[in-house]
Amino acid sequence: MTRRITALAVAAITLLGSAAACSKSNNNGGSSGGGKTLIVGVDLPFQGSSKDTSDATFNAMQLYLDSVGDKAGNYKVQLKKYDDSTAAAGKWDPGQCTNNANAHVANTDEVAVMGTYNSGCAQLEEPILNQDPNGPMLEVSHANTYPGLTKTWGPNEPAKFAPSGKRSYARVITTDDYQGTAAARFAAKDLGVKSVYVINDNELYGQGVAKAFADEAAKQGITVLGNQAWDGKQANYTALFTGIKAKNPDMIYMGGIYDLNGGQLVKDKVKVLGDNTKVKLMGPDGFTGYKDFDALPDAEGTYLTFAGQDQSQLTAAGGKAAELLNNYKTKYGSTPDSSYALYGVLALQVILQAISKSDGTRASVTSQVFSGSGIDISASDSVLGKDIKIDPASGDVNAVDISVLQMKGGKETFLKPYPVQ
Repeated sequence: MTRRITALAVAAITLLGSAAACSKSNNNGGSSGGGKTLIVGVDLPFQGSSKDTSDATFNAMQLYLDSVGDKAGNYKVQLKKYDDSTAAAGKWDPGQCTNNANAHVANTDEVAVMGTYNSGCAQLEEPILNQDPNGPMLEVSHANTYPGLTKTWGPNEPAKFAPSGKRSYARVITTDDYQGTAAARFAAKDLGVKSVYVINDNELYGQGVAKAFADEAAKQGITVLGNQAWDGKQANYTALFTGIKAKNPDMIYMGGIYDLNGGQLVKDKVKVLGDNTKVKLMGPDGFTGYKDFDALPDAEGTYLTFAGQDQSQLTAAGGKAAELLNNYKTKYGSTPDSSYALYGVLALQVILQAISKSDGTRASVTSQVFSGSGIDISASDSVLGKDIKIDPASGDVNAVDISVLQMKGGKETFLKPYPVQ
């Protein structure tokens, strides 16, 4: 424990020192802009299984920022990477998320954060950002789908994420109460599933989406045979699926993230219960955008949901999304590994509009999102090609899109949109 605290303290001191050295300007002064450069932190897991998605998201954001001259109104804007993962964890790390939040606050040139990718990380960072004495500091996520961050869900949610009494968290993606509902309705109405066994990764996001799925599945007449956690550090899951086999489910629903030993989980599901045509397998967006999962033969046939519009939809629709994806492919040789990359750009669009309307201070940037009519990006400007509005009362986005995908030939193949409103 002592060694861990020491390491975290050293990391925090390093981050704080580099942030302070970055510039002697202070975001609390002036409203004229005058060419002042403002920083947008990009807080993602740049190590482990999520690295490819995080890299693609950052690259897409930078490509978009370059296309608008690296400016928002009178202000120059730069992106700064913050890695919320560790090599040891191979995914987001609670201690690193806390360190990052403190580093965001300490960087006097930083006015907003794009992130996080994982809801559990946002749960730790947002109370710190919200209590920033020069803020609260705006956080806009492209991927957090846990409902309680913006709406009533768990105990004292969402109030506990805004201890200052002012809202400072927004997102451009829909939530797991919609995603879980859509997945359950698809299972019942499109696949004819009569019984399901639900497993979850025992993290905030996984538990939330598993609950949403199980609750709606029961409403749809599906027998929910159980809801059990898997241990992401376990060597194998033969015993787990052997116990489930006796219940003879039509489907297994995995609520969680691939980072938590998802590959072994899927292998052992197929080993014990048979391939995914015999006993269907379904997972949420926490299993999308991973090259290792896509390449796994045992993943073939898995149904997935994505809490937004799939890249193929956006490409077919043309407009700014198709243009950005084409430019991305030209520069990097392929399209982004995850559709979340475009939602990272959308989150950046929200932040840039807030900056352009502000006086350059953190408090002012945040207030543009959570006062008056909030943020409103027209369809002609939005990277999604539709009007995007952030509700100033909640921080939620108006767009409620769910995509259903299926693994076919090692690719996440779009099947259909699944509206739930």
